[in-house]
Formats: sequence, structure tokens, C-alpha cells
Amino acid sequence: MATASLSANQGLLGTSFCGGWGNSISGDDYHNMLAKTSAPPQQARVSRKPIRVQPMMKNVNEGKGLFAPLVVVTRNVVGKKRFNQLRGKAIALHSQVITEFCKSIGADAKQRQGLIRLAKKNGERLGFLA
Repeated sequence: MATASLSANQGLLGTSFCGGWGNSISGDDYHNMLAKTSAPPQQARVSRKPIRVQPMMKNVNEGKGLFAPLVVVTRNVVGKKRFNQLRGKAIALHSQVITEFCKSIGADAKQRQGLIRLAKKNGERLGFLA
């Protein structure tokens, strides 16, 4: 059986360390190492104006669908702010109708939420959310 012993001067890899840097690095290597470490670090260019990324909350089917042209014309005639107010009221009213329907048939909250999501997908496909 072979036994391994580590002396106080040996590390885990079996290399001995006696003394300071002078024993492990020769003169030329030492000067080259100092030359490399004393060089100033490279500076990365950073633009002063931060880039602002806009969130992508756009409809994938924008401009598509049966009712999309009607929705776009109405938005242009009424104005974007008023149109969004009307759209919000219509969506809230439709969600209330779905909620009342779910209450009447005894559907739970999870099924109601699924129906609301389905209504939103159908609205996107038909062009109501263009």
C-alpha cells in the first residue's frame, strides 16, 4: 500500500513552495508580468444617451380581420383617446356579460377566465383590436 504525505511546504498538487515569488518566477518572466499588469485597462465606449426599449404590446393581427378596416376608420374619425375610452367600456361590458353567463350556468372562476381569454383571441382574429 502506498502512502502519501504532504509536508508543510507542499500544496495539494504536490508542488513545493519555498520562499517568495523569486523562487517561482525567473527575472525575465517577472518583468514581463509586471509590464502586462501595469498597462491601463481598456475602456469600453458607452453612449451617453440611454436606449429606451418600447414594450411590444402590439396586436399580431393588426390590420387583419374582417372588422379591422372599420375599426381603423372609426379610430381616425373619433380620435385615439376617445376611441380607447369607448373600447375599454365595450370590453368591460362584454366581460360583465360573460360573468353573468358563467353565473347562470354555474361555471367556476377558472372557466370564466378561460372564456374571457377566448373572447380576446377571437376579437384579435376578427380585427376588433386593430
